[in-house]
Amino acid sequence: MAQKRDYYEVLGVDKKATEDEIKKAYRKIAIKYHPDRNPGNKEAEEKFKEAAEAYDVLHDPQKRQQYDQFGFDAPGGFGGFSSGGFSMDDIFSQFGSVFSDFFGGGGGFSGFSSGFGGGNAQRQYRGSDLRLKVRLTLQEVATGVTKKFKVKKDVQCPHCHGTGAEGNSSSETCPTCQGRGVVVKTVRTMLGMMQTQQECPTCHGEGKVIKNKCHHCNGTGVVKGEEVVEINIPAGVADGMVVNVPGKGNAGAHNGVNGNIQVFIEEEPNNTFIRDHQDVIYNLLLDFPTAALGGQVEIPTIDGGRVRVKIEPGTQPGKTLRLRGKGLPAVQGYGQGWGDLVVNVSVYVPKELSRDEKEVLERFRNSDNFQGDASTKRSIFEKFRNYFS
Repeated sequence: MAQKRDYYEVLGVDKKATEDEIKKAYRKIAIKYHPDRNPGNKEAEEKFKEAAEAYDVLHDPQKRQQYDQFGFDAPGGFGGFSSGGFSMDDIFSQFGSVFSDFFGGGGGFSGFSSGFGGGNAQRQYRGSDLRLKVRLTLQEVATGVTKKFKVKKDVQCPHCHGTGAEGNSSSETCPTCQGRGVVVKTVRTMLGMMQTQQECPTCHGEGKVIKNKCHHCNGTGVVKGEEVVEINIPAGVADGMVVNVPGKGNAGAHNGVNGNIQVFIEEEPNNTFIRDHQDVIYNLLLDFPTAALGGQVEIPTIDGGRVRVKIEPGTQPGKTLRLRGKGLPAVQGYGQGWGDLVVNVSVYVPKELSRDEKEVLERFRNSDNFQGDASTKRSIFEKFRNYFS
């Protein structure tokens, strides 16, 4: 299978291109490789599909953000025209307004003959997408989780089983388009006379009409209902990500294709850890004797457990310990393995001291070991400078 090209490269635009620039670039390529201008040219067909796929992602702000961050490995993926997920008619149906605006074609979905599949462009309805927001704890992010939602949505009509027809009646061939779903017109464009296809105004692209409509759904094939949906959230997701759940959105009219559910991830704040991409940061507050003499301390981990860490004698405030592989996993293979648990060490200095404690510390005040040499002071200064730079 050929490797996908970068979507910006496909359209020939910069990554900072505006929506208008992306639309203009897509129009230009669509004209060049349109099947009406390249009959029987498979290479032109593939380039036409490739451009449609790139435009589908880059003209949608949400998809574009996901693509810019994760490339083709974005959670839920992007589908794909050139991969065979959509036909030429699907492309015309989805982006017909782009073509008709440019060429001055009439209404409808495409305004163009696809030139493929024998000219039969019967329309299949697609249900709309739903959006949900889910709040996850850091522990759920680390392991992944399955959430159940009771979703109010359009469902298949139980009376007519989605056909839209009452009882045993059936649909009939549309008399206007003779079942094709489209009507053919010849229009004058800036490129000359072109034969175009437009959605049939009688059957709205289906190729069939229902004489005796279902009384429960009024002939649409869908009714309002609800469904309990299980959604699997992969491990490693981050705040602001969108997980796409295909086929769980609103039902399509007349036994059409179901829409999707877009799940927006919101990460709950954690009182123990700070997330830094795949790493998690824990601030360890040591008592002075342990920092000076060394010892062992217990550190919490994001799975709810604890791990023992050795503290070397003379550990300085600002020292960083790194526990490999104790952080968060890469989301759906994007990234490298697991992150780390990063322990930032600070030392607690009591605000109040007893008389005995003061006497003990006074004995050490002038000791060279408690003064710190120039190299130690310089090291501490460098740490602070690097931290704020």
